[in-house]
Amino acid sequence: MRRIMATRRDLLKLGVVGGVAAALPLESAVSALTDESVSASVTPFTSAMPVPVVLRPARRTKDADIYDVEMIEAATEVVPGLTTTMRTYNGTYPGATIRARRGRSVIVRQRNALGVDTSVHLHGGHVPSAHDGHPMDLLKPGASREYHYPNTQHAAALWYHDHAHGSEAENVYRGLHASYILTDEFEQGLPLPSGKFEVELQIRDARIETDGTLRYIRAQDRPHMLVNGKERPYFQVAARKYRFRVYNVSVDRFMSLRLADGSEFTQIGSDGGFLPAPVTVNEMRLSSAERADIVIDFSRYKPGTSVVLQNTSALATENADVLRFDIGRPVHDDSRVPRALFHCPPTPPATVQREFALQWDAVLARYAINGKTYDPNRVDVQAKLGATEIWTIKNTDKQAPPPNFHLNHNFHTHLTQFRVLDRNGVPVGPTESGWKDTVMVAPGDTVRIALTWTDYTGRFVVHCHQLPHSDYSQMAEIEITS
Repeated sequence: MRRIMATRRDLLKLGVVGGVAAALPLESAVSALTDESVSASVTPFTSAMPVPVVLRPARRTKDADIYDVEMIEAATEVVPGLTTTMRTYNGTYPGATIRARRGRSVIVRQRNALGVDTSVHLHGGHVPSAHDGHPMDLLKPGASREYHYPNTQHAAALWYHDHAHGSEAENVYRGLHASYILTDEFEQGLPLPSGKFEVELQIRDARIETDGTLRYIRAQDRPHMLVNGKERPYFQVAARKYRFRVYNVSVDRFMSLRLADGSEFTQIGSDGGFLPAPVTVNEMRLSSAERADIVIDFSRYKPGTSVVLQNTSALATENADVLRFDIGRPVHDDSRVPRALFHCPPTPPATVQREFALQWDAVLARYAINGKTYDPNRVDVQAKLGATEIWTIKNTDKQAPPPNFHLNHNFHTHLTQFRVLDRNGVPVGPTESGWKDTVMVAPGDTVRIALTWTDYTGRFVVHCHQLPHSDYSQMAEIEITS
């Protein structure tokens, strides 16, 4: 389908608020200017929260599990009583979870039965360039291909999502995202909550019209909050500990999540796996694509009571509620959170230092990195296999009052996880002390990260994971050579 991009004048009329307008086709951008549609009114906590199904392999070999996945449109009930058409993996929203084990490969045979270009990226995965889901490595409508994932990294909550340049934000917004949970022997040996007491929470914003239509529109006009594909659902829990893998799968919204009563919970991991030690917190801040691995002990609540998870970063015009936990009777619980988790080895000495400035270019009406917009034919960074580098990432945009979401940035690296060293010259706190693949870079912030290029050569990208920003060229091409 031909896409007509909005002119700079159109974008300025929109104020580029939320960043979404900058990546919308012109017809959508203009409709945002004159929008008279009405979002569906929803009574919170009327739908039960589903747990994503686990995908079964189509076939197993000695060394690999092989999955068949088809990208298709499917009707689902996001808001009670309304039918919404989503872009899905295998007809379910959210897509089915792939559970993998370190040391055993996964092969996913993807078929694109949609009418749009796609590309599948294993977010956080350490995979060869040919299987990374490069934004220009497109899977055309009707085409099929295999993605090979070696699963050599440690246990982590990864996810797979669309990465087709120019339409990634809309494809993900319309449903092309799913969990990919990698485990290993170390994790299996920990006494953490498991089985039905280990649950994924895929959280995002959306706008559902009164007729059920999912409207792709700027961020401040998305009043609905979805958890695992349902609008502000409830989830029945026993009075015991649960492990939640929390994903911010919004295309461009930062979240600050806490329990409404202010109770503490325990964070045990982030993007790339376990933290060195558990951290007691009462709030978790996640930019788009970041994950948090947490444990909540519901035994402190009386059966028959409830506690609500809220987003304290919600706009004043929005309902801050996200998910209600309904506490049932106590059950046997021999799980516990160990005092120590994963030892992250020291970062090797860096041989290269680089700087990356993230900014909105008002002249070009584009988002940019170091003043350059994305060009897949230009190599922006040449790096050596085995090298350790320190990157300084600056958000040169200035803070503005809400709802100017477009000034927030974050930074995502393909191929490798990294360690966050400091933010504005101050060492980061313990919740950012583990392996990361996405880091928040708020307006005016400077963040330093350390990363090492291992195992694979070839072309990869780094970009802002506010997806309308990367669609609108806030991305850079990296070539790793031996």
